[in-house]
Amino acid sequence: MSWKTFPKIELHLHLEGAADPAFIRGLAQEKSVDIGGIFDEEGAYKYSGFDEFLQVYEAATQALQSPEDFQRLTQSVLENLAEQNVVYAETFVSPDFCGGRDLGAWREYLHAMQEAHVEGVTLKGIVTCIRHFGPDKARETALCAAETAGDWVVGFGMGGAEDAGKAGDFAYAFDMAREAGLRLTSHAGEWGGAQSVWDTINDLCIERIGHGVHAIEDPKLVDYLAETGLVLEVNPGSNIALGVYPSLEQHPIAKLRDAGVKVTVSTDDPPFFHTDMTQEFEQLERVFGWGVDDFHALNATALDAAFCDADTKEALAKTLEN
Repeated sequence: MSWKTFPKIELHLHLEGAADPAFIRGLAQEKSVDIGGIFDEEGAYKYSGFDEFLQVYEAATQALQSPEDFQRLTQSVLENLAEQNVVYAETFVSPDFCGGRDLGAWREYLHAMQEAHVEGVTLKGIVTCIRHFGPDKARETALCAAETAGDWVVGFGMGGAEDAGKAGDFAYAFDMAREAGLRLTSHAGEWGGAQSVWDTINDLCIERIGHGVHAIEDPKLVDYLAETGLVLEVNPGSNIALGVYPSLEQHPIAKLRDAGVKVTVSTDDPPFFHTDMTQEFEQLERVFGWGVDDFHALNATALDAAFCDADTKEALAKTLEN
């Protein structure tokens, strides 16, 4: 069957990282902003390895300079999601790139993002601190999240370079967000090993892990994840593109799922990794033989793990049944 028309839920999508290269290039030209040589001859993002990926990612965000830019970006991302029949998505968005973590500016950017709309797609935001920017800036980001928690801002998370500091360095920021009623997730176990996942669970008390794939190296951790139901936001295409694993055949998503770990599937930063949700499904079918029942089960796991309210979940459940 064609997986393009199959309804999907995506829980791990970076808003800035979902910007098409042509969109960023056009925006930079409009504003006469020099974002450097971040595109290859074919117009795609150009990088080698994770560190350079982060540099290109942050360079691309320099073209995003106003609330209107983020409104246009969000509209573009929603249209791309609709094309893949993603009916619900949660997107990581960083106040670092939206007015430099200034609360007043953040409110303007947030309002602009919420103005974007595409029929049939529900989008919610996870305010995200950037690990390699340090704990102090993470606190400022958490304040932005706490002060704007509500219908659209439903979660708080952390991305960036996993080897920057310790998870516990960011506990204050996560505590702030938790006290504001926000749901919590954090990247771990993408580049760090199983201990990175343990530290994030123990020090930040999150309920989802972004990536988490290196948990497979620790049988006790795999058992813990299966027993507690802590969800992994897995991004197979991203992991292959960045070299976390050499091929999907060697990726642990199927082993984790077979061990009872709750996994979801997302694209992370789709134009950077030349992927989309349809391709993710197609590749999982090709390599692991997953079919309709498996993808229905993935949707059920993702819906249960989503940070949105009960009414939204109920409406989405009906959509997924059709």
